[in-house]
Amino acid sequence: MPEVQMSERKLLILFGSQTGTAQDAAERISREAKRRHFCCRVEALDNYNVADLINETLVVFVCATTGQGDPPDNMMNFWRFIFRKNLPPSSLCQMDYAVLGLGDSSYPKFNFVAKKLHKRLLQLGGNPLLPVALGDDQHDLGPDAVIDPWLLDLWEKVLALYPLPPGLGILSRDVLLPPRYALHFLDENADNGDQPQQEAGRDIPSELHPFAALMVCNQRVTAESHFQDVRLIEFDITGSGMEYSAGDVVMIQPRNSPEDVQQFCQLLCLDPNRCFVLKPSEPDMALPAHLPQPCTIWHLVTHHLDISCVPRRSFFELLSYLSPDELEREKLQEFSSAQGQEELYSYCNRPRRTTLEVGQLSDVWVPLWVKKGGMKFPAKPDTPVIMIGPGTGVAPFRAAVQERVAQGRKGNCLFFGCRQKSKDFYCQAEWEELVKKGFLTLFTAFSRDQEEKIYVQHRIRENKGLVWNLLSRDNAHIYLAGNAKEMPAGVAEALKTVFQLEGGLSTSEAEEYLAALERSRRFQSETWS
Repeated sequence: MPEVQMSERKLLILFGSQTGTAQDAAERISREAKRRHFCCRVEALDNYNVADLINETLVVFVCATTGQGDPPDNMMNFWRFIFRKNLPPSSLCQMDYAVLGLGDSSYPKFNFVAKKLHKRLLQLGGNPLLPVALGDDQHDLGPDAVIDPWLLDLWEKVLALYPLPPGLGILSRDVLLPPRYALHFLDENADNGDQPQQEAGRDIPSELHPFAALMVCNQRVTAESHFQDVRLIEFDITGSGMEYSAGDVVMIQPRNSPEDVQQFCQLLCLDPNRCFVLKPSEPDMALPAHLPQPCTIWHLVTHHLDISCVPRRSFFELLSYLSPDELEREKLQEFSSAQGQEELYSYCNRPRRTTLEVGQLSDVWVPLWVKKGGMKFPAKPDTPVIMIGPGTGVAPFRAAVQERVAQGRKGNCLFFGCRQKSKDFYCQAEWEELVKKGFLTLFTAFSRDQEEKIYVQHRIRENKGLVWNLLSRDNAHIYLAGNAKEMPAGVAEALKTVFQLEGGLSTSEAEEYLAALERSRRFQSETWS
């Protein structure tokens, strides 16, 4: 095909991914694009120079939604830029685009990021090829139930605008596409021990260079008879240079066990000591930022390959090209097809089959770094705080209360909820001691100890007078942490009820009051799935 024609058929795929699902979907779209002879680039949104977006003519956005309608970490900068008020409304008038969202319909703000991005691109003059697609983890077949038919419609629209060049057809799925990267083995081997995670004089630990921290405490905090094994884990970060505040989040970089790594290498007949360098198949393709060059097979498998996960559909697609057995190859092709998803789910997802069986953890040196952000506690010394932390949501408040007590601050109000007082009342003795000393006002809800389930939102309503007085009279700050599904919405409704019953606000005024608390950072949330 002439070079000019190839240059005119360019497709940019930008993804925002928190756990890898959106990236996997983006790479799937890329493979299908290459079968249709497009020049295709795949990049994380924050790795892409967003100022270049005005020059793009065909873009597919694949975006996950996290927490309470939040964008993934690797699209935060893009998110801030695209909503700048000074962007001209015709900025993207030359761009055809499509948005694929990945979310979970059990959350209140289902696929909020994809919906909002689609609307914003439209405001900036973009030309949508299709309505926004809303993949749902709650579907029996996962997001593929939406992705499969959406992609059929997408390629029909795209090929109508950018037809295949004369004499070329869509490459069959039987054709193995060229790899994105190639491993070039070096002559020398290396010790198969872990490569150093940081060097002398390196800056503060980060995702690229975490600090190898010694685990000094690993204590179960639920009763032995409780079905959940929840633990209090502490690390020694002496010499790391890390600084943290109450409300920051510690990020832990997992690694595969040596036994699993050895088994993986044996299955693929790989020498774990072998050194290699990674080379991209195309000149403008970036190398993975986390991977050292050169690298050993041992380091690659230990730190970078998720060999203990439940394999995705794309894994079976790749295996289908590599299997020498015809019957096995047919079964793998079925697993990687739209028609075979129910059988794949029964075989792989339902029993939680993993790429390799998870081995026993044998190392206590855990790579970690502090992620700034999360909740901040900017309240003045005399300002009370209302903390709502059911279950493990209470964890960040333990640090906050300890800090405030050390500074002599009172006015600490904690709403804590769990299933049973005797089994998962985290830090019970610590809270009760602080109550005795007058540093803490504690409200508890135990959902399984009563015939009627009691949650933190019920306790908020029961203590509506106290909550309203703390907010309206004492300018209290509210902090919420915990599961991101039903709890945050339930707490928000309880607070609005308090505003109406105690403050005399109307329904709309209560909504605005809560929104104003959020805007002023007097109401902050840190939630997770």
